[in-house]
Amino acid sequence: MARGKLRIYLGAAPGVGKTYAMLSEAHRRVERGTDCVVGFVEHHDRPRTEVMLHGLEEVPRRELEYRGGAFTEMDVDAVLARSPQVALVDELAHTNVPGSRNAKRWQDVEELLAAGVDVVSTVNIQHLESLGDVVESITGVRQQETVPDEFVRRADQIELVDMSPQALRRRMAHGNVYKPDKVDAALSNYFRPGNLTALRELALLWVADRVDEYLKQYRSDHRVSAIWGSRERIVVGLTGGPEGRTLIRRAARLAEKGAGGEVLAVYIARSDGLTAASPKELAMQRTLVEDLGGTFHHVVGDDIPAALLDFARGVNATQIVLGSSRRKAWQYVFGPGVGATVARESGPDLDVHIVTHDEVAKGRGLPVARGARLGRARIVWGWLVGLAGPATLAVLLNTVDLGLANDMLLFLTVVVAAALLGGLLPALASAALGSLLLNYFYTPPLHHWSIADPKNIVAIVIFVGVGVSVASVVDLAARRTQQAARLRAESEILSYLAGNVLRGETSLEALLERVRETFGMESAALLERESDVEPWTCAGHAGLGKPVRRPEDADVDVPVGDHVALALTGRVLPAEDRRVLAAFAAQAVVVLDRRRLQEEADQARALAEGNRIRTALLAAVSHDLRTPLAGIKASVSSLRSDDVEWSEEDEAELLEAIEQGADRLDHLVGNLLDMSRLQTGTVTPIVRETDLDEVVPMALGGVPEDSVELDIPETLPMVAVDAGLLERSVANLVENAVKYSLDGRAVLVAASALADRVEVRVVDRGPGVPDEAKERIFEPFQRYGDAPRGAGVGLGLAVARGFAEAMGGTLNAEDTPGGGLTMVLTLRAAGSRAGPLDPDTPDTQDGPDSPGVPAERLPVRPERRAS
Repeated sequence: MARGKLRIYLGAAPGVGKTYAMLSEAHRRVERGTDCVVGFVEHHDRPRTEVMLHGLEEVPRRELEYRGGAFTEMDVDAVLARSPQVALVDELAHTNVPGSRNAKRWQDVEELLAAGVDVVSTVNIQHLESLGDVVESITGVRQQETVPDEFVRRADQIELVDMSPQALRRRMAHGNVYKPDKVDAALSNYFRPGNLTALRELALLWVADRVDEYLKQYRSDHRVSAIWGSRERIVVGLTGGPEGRTLIRRAARLAEKGAGGEVLAVYIARSDGLTAASPKELAMQRTLVEDLGGTFHHVVGDDIPAALLDFARGVNATQIVLGSSRRKAWQYVFGPGVGATVARESGPDLDVHIVTHDEVAKGRGLPVARGARLGRARIVWGWLVGLAGPATLAVLLNTVDLGLANDMLLFLTVVVAAALLGGLLPALASAALGSLLLNYFYTPPLHHWSIADPKNIVAIVIFVGVGVSVASVVDLAARRTQQAARLRAESEILSYLAGNVLRGETSLEALLERVRETFGMESAALLERESDVEPWTCAGHAGLGKPVRRPEDADVDVPVGDHVALALTGRVLPAEDRRVLAAFAAQAVVVLDRRRLQEEADQARALAEGNRIRTALLAAVSHDLRTPLAGIKASVSSLRSDDVEWSEEDEAELLEAIEQGADRLDHLVGNLLDMSRLQTGTVTPIVRETDLDEVVPMALGGVPEDSVELDIPETLPMVAVDAGLLERSVANLVENAVKYSLDGRAVLVAASALADRVEVRVVDRGPGVPDEAKERIFEPFQRYGDAPRGAGVGLGLAVARGFAEAMGGTLNAEDTPGGGLTMVLTLRAAGSRAGPLDPDTPDTQDGPDSPGVPAERLPVRPERRAS
């Protein structure tokens, strides 16, 4: 069953007219013959809103008892049993009384949509979940009833019901919103002009974001490459600390203030490991940013500021959000920190926001850039202790005589300290310098570069050996630490890659983009060739510039098999990065193979559909075409027979049978040819401004007289159609309606103008078609019910819809009130610039809060000349 469509009227505050607009929409749909019921509408004793409920069918509510009181809620089961086309459900964020089917009303709406029922609902901007803290800071009131933003964003249509704060306050003062005894309190508290202005701004910005999504989809569908506007992209630098959640929310609020703002959270992991990151905290922050509509990125880079700026420029970001440094004051001795470095090097094209948080000065934030295995600071301190320590110790020991053994132990302590701090090289330098100082100052003969006692030689050798041993152990431990951290970083990246596979993310371009940003490259391309002598071709590309033509032209190439290679440009990667890169390359090949298998499956389905069409065509030719041919053959043979004398009446009857058989053959062959044109995509409409009353009457030539009633007003605007295709579509619709209409009941063909479109309705009073079969009747070679073989091959409605869509219109089936079927052919009015027509778009021309398009803007037909 097809999912229902959701339309939401969004307002900035109570009283702007959301419910009134929803009820007006319901009346317009009922007038068009749509089966519309009221699931739950609360008029709040507002007279004008209550009047709008008159004439609409209301589904009885469900009564519930809670804490000694009686309450009413929407009866979801009753609405599902009624199975209307459209249900009105007010107050989307409402919390149901305990004991109801669902906890929230939006969950009730979800059930109706899943059952195929279209829903029209209302909600205020303050009830959106992501804006709860913002609304509280504006109004001082915390909204307890909220609806997830994602549910509202999935709505098929969102219409803003707007009203200025002054107009809303006047409406309240007149008693049109609240009872008189509550007006003064409301005006002086929640409905202050400042509050209403801020809420109105929130609503306008939120809807503008939704409009930008529609615009992006339109530009993508129509391949529009010209720039129509700017878009804010905000990069959030995460450290894995708890302050990340504050930064993400702050960035989300910044993004909401711009047109279509986008949030990209990025964590820069050093290639020597993830020493400061909490995997649990990162997972929570990833979930948060995705819930707020952003994306999470994991990038490897040793120079944190440079990697962050490269990522921001690579995604065309306009702003960077960073947290205030978590380092202690004394830690600034090692450098200015990531925030200051990014702000200094961002340039004029990037704005950097430094956000305060509760973790300021409680520990290090984003890790600083490090060069060697032990870190730059440790190496500097190691050399300082290794060189300055022995000299300082020699000066101190010259003032006191402790004996050679004690002197050697003190020098050995300095060597061990240099080894622990700086590793092997500072320790060797300290050992060499210390042994020279020991020889010169403390071993006889003093102040000479020689050793008289052989025992002292052994002591100095042991001294140097211990220093070198300790330095080697420290260096080995640092190397093992680096390897372990490196493997941990690789495992996290591979885990993310495996997660993509499990989640079914099969976009080759997205995977290549992930490779590019993970390794900080300029571009990434997957190259392949058929054989060793064939040239390379690009199967997928991501990044700046054109892809390289050969793997040899890239800075890094990873072969996968004999004829596939992953090529990256930007810099030369170290050998240890190739292991992870090989995993990405293998996954890219899997994605490419999967995409091609999907394409082959689509082609196989297309071939199967073609075989089905051909099989049905053969069946049609074998029976439906043979029957009129047999009738014509029998009539002609009878007329040519010399054995029978035919009267004039008999001859006329036989000639009429021949004529009817020929007409039927002509009609069947015409539909078959039209369907073949639609299947091959060779229908090219010639769209011109046309009068309906010039085309529609010509389409009625094939039906009996007095079987059709026409209602085509002369005031209708002209339509942009192909006259020939429109005539064939209407002829097929009318012929189908006459065929199934009950005896004595004429088919009504009526037309009316609705905003920027014109609807032609073909209404019959036949048996009708159930909802589950309304789409199936438009498929080729389909007959509904027990239609006889002589009723045709089942191509008329398929051809009619195909021609309608070729002209930019739509064709849908609706139930006729009182019984029967109504075919609704929606055409574009001449001069309209709208996109593809939506049959469910309501006529808002007469709406009270959204006037829509005035009728006088549409081109009106010129005066008809007397013939």
